[in-house]
Amino acid sequence: MEKYLSILSSELNIRENQIANTLALLNEGATIPFISRYRKEMTGSLDEVQVMQIRDRYKQLVELDSRRKTILETISEQGNLTADLEKKIKNAITIFELEDLYLPFKPKRKTKASIAREKGLEPLAKIIMTQNSQSIASFAAKYISSKLGVENIEDALAGARDIIAEWVSEDNFVRSKIRNLFQRDAEFSSKMIKGKEEEGAKYQIYFNTSEKIAKAPSHRVLAMFRGETEGFLKLSLEPDADIAIELIERQFIRSKTEAGDQIKKAIKDSYKRLIQPSIETEIRQVVKEKADLESIRVFGENLRQLLMAPPLGEKTVLALDPGFRSGCKVVVINPQGKLLHNENIYPHPPQNEYSQAASKIQRLVQQYKVEAIAIGNGTAGRETEAFIRKVKFDRDVLAIVVNESGASVYSASSIARAEFPNYDVTVRGAVSIGRRLMDPLAELVKIDPKSIGVGQYQHDVNQTLLQNQLDEIVVSSVNKVGVEVNTASKELLSHVSGVGSALAKNIVDFRNENGPFATRAKLKKVPRFGEKAFEQAAGFLRIRDAKNPLDKSAVHPESYIVVEKMAVKLKCTVADLIEKEDLRKSINLADFVTDKVGIPTLTDIVNELSKPGRDPRAKFDMFEFDHRVHRMEDLNLGMILPGIVTNITNFGLFVDIGVHQDGFVHISHIANQFISDPNTFVKLNQKVIVKVLSVEIDRKRIGLSMKEASE
Repeated sequence: MEKYLSILSSELNIRENQIANTLALLNEGATIPFISRYRKEMTGSLDEVQVMQIRDRYKQLVELDSRRKTILETISEQGNLTADLEKKIKNAITIFELEDLYLPFKPKRKTKASIAREKGLEPLAKIIMTQNSQSIASFAAKYISSKLGVENIEDALAGARDIIAEWVSEDNFVRSKIRNLFQRDAEFSSKMIKGKEEEGAKYQIYFNTSEKIAKAPSHRVLAMFRGETEGFLKLSLEPDADIAIELIERQFIRSKTEAGDQIKKAIKDSYKRLIQPSIETEIRQVVKEKADLESIRVFGENLRQLLMAPPLGEKTVLALDPGFRSGCKVVVINPQGKLLHNENIYPHPPQNEYSQAASKIQRLVQQYKVEAIAIGNGTAGRETEAFIRKVKFDRDVLAIVVNESGASVYSASSIARAEFPNYDVTVRGAVSIGRRLMDPLAELVKIDPKSIGVGQYQHDVNQTLLQNQLDEIVVSSVNKVGVEVNTASKELLSHVSGVGSALAKNIVDFRNENGPFATRAKLKKVPRFGEKAFEQAAGFLRIRDAKNPLDKSAVHPESYIVVEKMAVKLKCTVADLIEKEDLRKSINLADFVTDKVGIPTLTDIVNELSKPGRDPRAKFDMFEFDHRVHRMEDLNLGMILPGIVTNITNFGLFVDIGVHQDGFVHISHIANQFISDPNTFVKLNQKVIVKVLSVEIDRKRIGLSMKEASE
């Protein structure tokens, strides 16, 4: 670990002692949420992103060293490891540099150069490389051999050039220079494959395009790679070949002789046959990885915003999963998300049982004292919303359209079957819609994030990286909010720091058998809930009805004694500290500093006492679509409409305006302050005002503008 500290410190601009302590915590099994929240003294108050950067870069360096060791052992076994080569390999800081050094010693299949060597032409290649002024033909004639397949001087020279071409392609300096040239000046070109014009029409904008790879945005890169994979586009990636060849010539050609001319020919062949294809493959991989990471970042940020969306809270909710022919599934769920009632109504064509449906909704709202109605935004969503808004109730009832993306995935999942074994997918889907209104985070953790529909080319990126990133965002969001241990589902508990799926099941089973947890300490009685798991998890688990008010807060049990000392010092109770601001303001943090507890933790404790267990998510905000529009046919150019941001990409936003088809706001039509990076300023589920620019009903496309709507 020690040898990596200076590298990590230099690259990440973080002090070595912070990195060393962070790595030590990670190696001990501490989770990232726990480290960033409860070990600030050790890390110097590093946040989750910085801890992840340390973990990921450290892993890369370890993997690089593992490869370095293998290469050194292989070359040593060959008897080719010189002191100078060993030094270069040990000093290599990138995988490309390392592989370039290894390339000449890498076991190869039969090549033109190896065939030439078998013909005894390597000495001739070495003579040519000396570039003396003598006639090359006289030297080449000595290597003519019918037995070896060298029939004439040209055969000999061609074989020697093959060997030189391989030497050139394996030169570390040359590969580094050409790689830099690719990264700086390479053009990423895309052309249509003949005969695929009609079938690949969706890639029409890429049928003949070219741009510098250094400036190509990730969404275009991924689109072109997808087009290539599907067989519609032919891609190429390279700089000006003449510039590349000239760059190599400057490295090797030292005289205008016959030998120099032979080397020129070898260099041209080496570039076109060996170097260019090899470096292009490398750079394509780098470009793809970069585009993947950017796409995954966008997806991750969208997911975080969706998970952290404001919850309505614990209310009795009537939820509707809308439909036409099959009717609308209606469920009623209590404030804890338990199913109380389900049935179908048919207010829409072809049945048109409007009056009966309205009467049923009125009865259910009155019978169960419903406080809010959740309406899925899928098929018949706007029609169902319009129907609900016309129904008269005996009390104020919120009616809210809910994004139902992923609800069908949940309804058919093993999780849903376990929760509702006696109900079909329509009931499960409606329950999910209602619960998502009450607490988006608690419900969305049950669904594979890739099914929620907030990504950008999500199926084209590295799926392992994507899954890891999304899993970490779910864990981060769950732990930031905290989890009520007596009501949380197994799925929600499994994302708590230090818990996991098996222990989450044990917690739920223990809760079902023994009743609700009265204290955090009682968690230790759960099978396999050991001291380490308790240390990692306890601060993120809440017990709302606990006698000890600290059990309701984010104060870690290891710090309870600190709070108790504060209370003793001020001659009051812990409850008094929570209730009375003047007492908290009179606390002198320096009085409670120890070798393990410093000002950062003490500051967090006092801040938490002022708002114990408060949900960090924003307050729920009502929203209504424009009542004039329900279908695309209702849209007119120039209309100014309210909408909700449903997806954010690097090239623009998708906005739901209530017509069953999201409209698109291109980045050029986002308000000026958002243009540099939409994801930085615009948030998922944000309410926006847009202007209708175009409507293509046959192609299901709606063009919108935020900029013009605000002018």
